[in-house]
Amino acid sequence: MSHPFPPPPIKSLERLQAADGLLINAERWRTAHDYHRNRQNAQYQSLNQPGIVCGLGVRDVTAPSQVEARYRDGRWVQIQPGIAIDLAGNLIVVPTSYDFPIDIEVVSSEPLMIYLVVSYVDPDELRRGQQRDVVQETYRIDQRNSIPASSEIEICQILLQPGHTEITQPADAFFPGYNNIDLRYRRQAQMRPQALVCMAQATHSDPECARNFFSLSYLLQAVEPLYPSLRGADEPGQVSLSENIQDYDLLYLTGGQAISLNSLEFESLKNYLNLGGVLLVDAPANANALIESTQALAQQLESPLRPLEELQRSHPLRTKPFLFAALPMVNQQQIKLLIGGGIILAIGDLATAWGLDRDLSLPRLTIRTAQELGINILHYAWKRRQLIGLQQEDNSGQW
Repeated sequence: MSHPFPPPPIKSLERLQAADGLLINAERWRTAHDYHRNRQNAQYQSLNQPGIVCGLGVRDVTAPSQVEARYRDGRWVQIQPGIAIDLAGNLIVVPTSYDFPIDIEVVSSEPLMIYLVVSYVDPDELRRGQQRDVVQETYRIDQRNSIPASSEIEICQILLQPGHTEITQPADAFFPGYNNIDLRYRRQAQMRPQALVCMAQATHSDPECARNFFSLSYLLQAVEPLYPSLRGADEPGQVSLSENIQDYDLLYLTGGQAISLNSLEFESLKNYLNLGGVLLVDAPANANALIESTQALAQQLESPLRPLEELQRSHPLRTKPFLFAALPMVNQQQIKLLIGGGIILAIGDLATAWGLDRDLSLPRLTIRTAQELGINILHYAWKRRQLIGLQQEDNSGQW
């Protein structure tokens, strides 16, 4: 588990101790104001996520008239007035429209993704020719050819082609193309989720181990809309059990053949489960070899699997966040869950109903119900890891 946006630093705030006769100078005045500012920022960072509050639209424009002719290349955009809040809780106000040139050159034969970002500028950090009683907080607009920094707010993306190209509005805002302004990935300022849940497909010798990989993406995309307290990672990972698997809350394994682990993979998985990780084995109903080997693995780990029906009715896989009496039906068969020691065995090919099937024939209710059970599994994985992590030494406040 990780936080989608880091919490404020674990550091006590310091404030001015007022007393009769205290002389106020610039340093003490600044100390008093910094306390309230830091407290406000810490509260915002603890409860909310950075993003755009309003405005900050982007459109293509011709170069301003005062610009030299050689710079009028059809690669100017105009940022509209608006407000954003950054990770630290600083208010970014763009009071008027701002013309900006996209001047990064594509030096390779492949298209290059450009990120247009805005960031907060503290007026105390600016060089000023003369001292003023009142200064205005300001902003900086930049272009990047790499993922924006945590202190920056993304305004738009542009996938630039090599050569001389002009930036234009997309014909379809939902499917922008090369050299088009892409506003789809802007993040809005809103209440922050409790955690970012990370999931990976566990690769192994079975040639069918990756057959549901794209379904994992559909599930992760569904987490935040259906249960805003959690957020799924942007993309699922792919790892073998011999790699570093501690970065993931949930490992997904499927196929049809029996699980066969060497000593290194077994110890890695055992350590992962002991630290709170969860392994989800999603087996088709006829994959007897996979089902039996998973049960044998659980026995070897001294955590035999038990059917969900034999556990408490309030078990989190059945009740949190979505309530299930009967488990979903997928491919006209009811899903069965067996649980033990961080291993979940799902019998019935649950992940095939998390996304679009090839024939686009899955009923919406089937997809939604399967996704809700999938979110219960992700929630269980996150909560199990958190509860076990809170019992470990942790000086960074990770949990």
